Amino acid sequence: MQTIADPEAGPERSALSATNGSVPDTAFRVLALASGLLVLVILALIAITTTQKAWPVLSKHQLDYFFSTDWRPNEQHFGILGFVWGTVVASTIGIVLAVPTSIGIALFATEVAPRRMRRTITTVMDLLASVPSVVFGLVGFLVLKPRLQNWYQALGRWCEGIPILHNVFGTGSSGTSLLTAGIVLAIMITPIITSVTREVFDTVPRNDKEGALALGATRSEMITGVVLPHSSGGMAGAVMLGLGRAKGETIAVTLLIGGVSNPQITVNILGPGDAMPSAIARNLQEASGDFRAALIGLGVTLFVITMLINLASRRIVGVFDQRLKGAS
Repeated sequence: MQTIADPEAGPERSALSATNGSVPDTAFRVLALASGLLVLVILALIAITTTQKAWPVLSKHQLDYFFSTDWRPNEQHFGILGFVWGTVVASTIGIVLAVPTSIGIALFATEVAPRRMRRTITTVMDLLASVPSVVFGLVGFLVLKPRLQNWYQALGRWCEGIPILHNVFGTGSSGTSLLTAGIVLAIMITPIITSVTREVFDTVPRNDKEGALALGATRSEMITGVVLPHSSGGMAGAVMLGLGRAKGETIAVTLLIGGVSNPQITVNILGPGDAMPSAIARNLQEASGDFRAALIGLGVTLFVITMLINLASRRIVGVFDQRLKGAS
């Protein structure tokens, strides 16, 4: 029988095959495998340890712990739905404000700005991304909060006679509110989303952009027809990365969200509330017994939500990549 030669076989493949079984190659593969397994072990230990610490409250309250807003530690009632709601609202406000701004800055830096200005924008965004979160929180507390207080009160008075808007923009805000926390979160995550999105835009093939312009497309048509479709997967990943940062932020949110002792589900974004990370940071040091277990349960819930967001982001990026490959 005549042997059919492998068309993909070549000197490069032969050279790679020759390294199989060598001591350095085996050691590298074992080290890489151990490093990957170590990450999974650490995640498993975090989940197991925190769940054990929170189990007394989780087993006692069961589903009421997750789907109730009755948080009264003095009476041993623990319902975290109000904290989950505050986390979701503040993070959503931050994402809604940050994503258009970040994409606009990234497009300007890659497609419009002169070369010198591009380097300046890149440097500034990288510096802002490295600023500690407590600095953003202090700026929001000392600078934004006093100015936003007057604006909130004026907005509340203007919307007082409009039923739906009055529910969203209620009166009596002191400046510490879900909206203030969301604005500061948007400022925090804008540099992160901008940096990642700018790197994604730089990967768009130059020939595709020049080809679109040569066919008569304007710059805006080239951006909407070539740059954005090619970068959709990367942009989705950048948004999810920013969402993860906003959802888990602690210090800045603690300073600005209001710290309500028993937060409820409300659509009034000008009113105070509380979030899971800020509640843990504010109360864990002095808590004991079931109260401490309930706060650790907040951390477990936040950990699970983070994992779900990461899985969703991978799924979304995969869907965008499949669509891009199908379109090409």
